[in-house]
Amino acid sequence: MTAKRDRLTGAGAQVVTEVSINFGSSLAGLAIPLVGSPVVVAVRQLVMAATVLPFYRPRLATLTWRRLWPALLLGVVLAVMNLTFYQAVDLLGLGIAATIEFFGPFALALASSRRLLDFVYATAAAGGVFLLTWSNGALNVLGIIYALTAAASWAAYILLTRKVAVSFPGLEGISVASVVSLALLVPFALLTVDWNSLNWGVIGLLLAIGVLSSAFPYTLDTFILRRITPRLYAIITSFGPVIAALFGALVLGETFLLQQQIAIVVVCVAAGAAIASQRDTPKSELEIIAGAIP
Repeated sequence: MTAKRDRLTGAGAQVVTEVSINFGSSLAGLAIPLVGSPVVVAVRQLVMAATVLPFYRPRLATLTWRRLWPALLLGVVLAVMNLTFYQAVDLLGLGIAATIEFFGPFALALASSRRLLDFVYATAAAGGVFLLTWSNGALNVLGIIYALTAAASWAAYILLTRKVAVSFPGLEGISVASVVSLALLVPFALLTVDWNSLNWGVIGLLLAIGVLSSAFPYTLDTFILRRITPRLYAIITSFGPVIAALFGALVLGETFLLQQQIAIVVVCVAAGAAIASQRDTPKSELEIIAGAIP
């Protein structure tokens, strides 16, 4: 019963993070034209570091390279993932960028599959993305490259966060990653920021983005990925593009052609069906016995 309750709690928390991240991303869409993507992402990571470091400073005496390298790599992945995603949002819009980015966890979930049905699902999802990006007769290649880079980074983020979560107590691992990410992003932010565009309203907006898009969901992810598998994480995340499109319309005033709306739904349904239909195969007799225990 404890395991089932943990899974339900983790799944519910993941739904909350999806809403938080996509609402924060819609606010970022308002801030990017004012200060640029590097500044938005740097403030996100600054808020993240300020949230976790006072409470979860890793003990230097216990750090070894074997424990430390996943957290360091996670920091690099966080910087790349967030920066390329916001660049994609700026060029493609939130709904389209979020839909393409979802291919990261989708591909991760299907990486070991050999089923013909999964090939059908993947083809349907790819067709949906093509329809989404080609609907208006134009193709923003740079925006798509940014979104695909964010997708690959997201897949790496899932794997590394799970590894960091079991290697470090509490949020010590994510605190290391946040410092690394911040160190990489600050130089770009300082080189690109327009100081005249900063006022208390913009600063407040940036801080809200940091809380909604980084501090809250990323700290919660370490809690979530201790309780649910990457596959279940990806199933819930498959609804992310719809949530992103909704916030894109409500906050950013984005509009979608009918075929684009259909494309977003096709991607979500194909991804959700493909991941949900996967079966976990026990690897040993012990796992079979353990799986039968409620």
